[in-house]
Formats: sequence, structure tokens, C-alpha cells
Amino acid sequence: MVIKERIASFWKIIKLSLNGEEQDYTQGSIRKAVFLLAIPMILELSLESVFAVVDMFFVGKLGQNAIATVGLTESVVMIIYSVAIGLSTGATAMVARRIGEKDPEAAARAGVQSLLVAAVVSLAISIAGMIYASEILSLMGASEEVVRDGAVFTRIMLGGSSAIVFLFLINGIFRGAGNAAMAMKSLWIASLINIVLCPIFIEIFGLKGAAIATVIGRSTGVLYQCYHLFKGSGILKVYAHHFKLDKVIVKSILNIAWPATFQFIIASGSWIVLARLVAETGGTAASAGYQVAFRNVVFFILPAWGLSNAAATLVGQNLGAKQIERAEQSVMLTAKYNAIFMAFVTLLFLLFANPIIRIFTQDEVVVAYGSEALRIIGSGYIFYGIAMVMTQALNGAGDTKTPTVINFICFWLLQIPLAYIFAEGLDMKATGAFIAVPLAEVFIALISWYYFKKGKWKEVKL
Repeated sequence: MVIKERIASFWKIIKLSLNGEEQDYTQGSIRKAVFLLAIPMILELSLESVFAVVDMFFVGKLGQNAIATVGLTESVVMIIYSVAIGLSTGATAMVARRIGEKDPEAAARAGVQSLLVAAVVSLAISIAGMIYASEILSLMGASEEVVRDGAVFTRIMLGGSSAIVFLFLINGIFRGAGNAAMAMKSLWIASLINIVLCPIFIEIFGLKGAAIATVIGRSTGVLYQCYHLFKGSGILKVYAHHFKLDKVIVKSILNIAWPATFQFIIASGSWIVLARLVAETGGTAASAGYQVAFRNVVFFILPAWGLSNAAATLVGQNLGAKQIERAEQSVMLTAKYNAIFMAFVTLLFLLFANPIIRIFTQDEVVVAYGSEALRIIGSGYIFYGIAMVMTQALNGAGDTKTPTVINFICFWLLQIPLAYIFAEGLDMKATGAFIAVPLAEVFIALISWYYFKKGKWKEVKL
């Protein structure tokens, strides 16, 4: 009877979280608050992870060069993700703090100012990507054949980067306001359209069809977001006067966003260096195997990131409401749930790496490299989960500089040097690059935990 009641209670929370009804996350049960935010956030980024895997599944049928093109392009797109996540982090922190202070007018103003910043940044990125697509692939270590066949794919993907920036940013605004369900729905729409169009467009246009489908999917998601953001039916009501440039708010957003952007550029830049190192030491087959494995790594990291985003919103809103202890308790509970989820994923990767990679390719050499990468990288998943929650909690408080420094030390001063020592110094080749990944994540988890417990994030003013 008790079990039946618990299942009924949990099902009620699931339905409530997906309905998108406005909640006050500064009061009541912390466990319920975590689930109400985390469920749609996990589902939101689960669909984003499907977005990434779908392309690789269909493109995998086109051979090694196509897989390498998509993988190398996505490594560069990670930098665009970094900019988008950085701006989104600034918007989430500002909006959440204002919502916690019960000032929705200021929250709406902060959200719109972040859109103005994103418009300028995304335009510059799109133009550069379209002009220098071939050079970017060459810089990533792609062969002449990959550059020749894949430049058009890269040009379309980078040219459509504005959709990435706005998709992440507007979802950050919704998350800051506590409307995680709306963020989830927009990404679902984007992902489902991509899933439908990807095989059709690949059949018609070849490799570039995958890029066209992805850009159309993301752009549709952005249109859906804009409709609901400007409709003004929720807690955030956006009006024309909010679009008047407010230099004070823009400065505050940038002060949070630029360290957050570099925080993720440092991380994604490290992945780019590793992708190049794997290509140099293992060749196209190793690169393709690594890219397939990386897509699966991202597939499971993104849902965990969704759970971490719940911590950022709860910290921001509770700090705004002067509920300091509640903010800290929310983070610790979220970290516990994330560690449990990631422990399950670790077992999945260790036991079923080979069958997972075979879903995407039947090339035996690629399967061997991909399975090895998945097992080694997946061994540190519990630490990834803890690190994500701790760093997102700091970001949600507006302290984006501390996680940036942590990332710089652990990725650029630890992970990259170790990867080169193992791969080239000890002649372990691609395997050495794989091993450096979980080692660095262990240090990120431990250091971010230390700084969170130290508590200076509680004093950040926005």
C-alpha cells in the first residue's frame, strides 16, 4: 500500500512538472522542488542528446569520411555551444535572482537584454563559420577527402549557429523563471523535426542534408520559444519597452556570461585538442570511433546536465529570496541524485560498449576504437555528475569565475598535457588520450566540491 501511494505521488509530481504550472521554488519540500524542475530539464536535454545521436546514426551509413566530418564539425560547434551556454548562464542567474526577489518586471527586462547581446554575437559567429568552413576542417586535422566532401556540411551547420545560440539562451530564460516545461517542449519540437527530416534530406542531398535538417529543426524550436516568450501569458511578460538597451543590465549579464562562456570554451577546446590528437595518432578510423563514442558520452551527459540545471535555478531563486540554507540543501540533494544516475550509466558503458557502438557502425576497426573510448571515458561518470551539479550551482549563484578557473586548471594544465604524455610520450596513441579524460574529471569534481562547501557563492550580488 505504501509503495502504491509513493508511485501515485511520484506520478502526480511528473504530471505537475510537465504541465508547466508556475511554482514557488523558495518554499515547501526541497525534494519536490528538485523533481519539479529536474524532470522537464532532464527530458529537455535528453532530446538534445537524441538530436546529436540521430545525425550520427544516419550519417554513419555514409562511411568514415562522413562520420569524421560530422564529428570534427561538432567539435567546433561545441565552441558555439559554449557561447550559447555562457549567455544562457548569465540569463538564468539574472532572471532566477529577480524571480526569487518577486520582481518579474526586472526578470523580463534582464531576459530581453540577454537576447540583444545574443543577436550581435550569433551574427558574427554565423558569418565567420560560412566563410571559413574549409579552413576550420583543415585546422581540425581532417584529410583532404574529408575537407572536400564535408565543407558544405560544416558551412551549413556553422552558418545556422544563431539557432543554437537562441535555442539555449531562451531556454535559459525560461529555466531561470522556473518554467522548465516550456524549455523542454521547445527542444522536443526541434529534436523531433530533425529526427523526421534527417533521413529524408540525407537521401535527397547526401551529407549536407543532415545539416539542413538540423538547422531547420533548431530554428523551428526557436520560433516556438519566441511565440510563448512574447505571448506574455506566464510569469515573464515581455513588452516593447524592454528592448530599449539598458547598459547596466547588459554589463551585469556580460560579467556573468563571459567567464561562463570561457568556462565551456575551455572544456570544449580541450575536447577539440583531444579529437585532433586521436586523429593524428590513430588515423581516420580512430577519429571516427572516438566521435561515435563521444556522441554516446554526450547522450548521457546532457540528461545529467539537465538535473544540474535544476540546481542552478534553485540556487538563484533561493538566494533572491534570502533562503541561503535552502539553496545549499537543494544542491546537495541534486548532487546525490546525479551521482546515482551516473553510476548506472558507468555500468552500462562498461558492460555494453561494443553493442552500443555497433548501433552506429559495423566497421570493425571503428567499433574497436569506439568501444575502448566508451569504456575508458565512461569509467569516470560518477565524478562528471558531481562536478556538473557543483559548477552549475556556482553558476546559478552568479559566481561563474570560480568554475572557469577550475576548468582551466583541470582541462588545460592537466587533461591536455596528460593526453599528450600518454598518447605520444608513452606511445599509447589514441588510448592514452582516452585515459586523460576521466582523470581530469576526478579533479574537477573534488575541487568544485571544495569551493562549493567553502560558501563564498552565498555572498555574490547581482
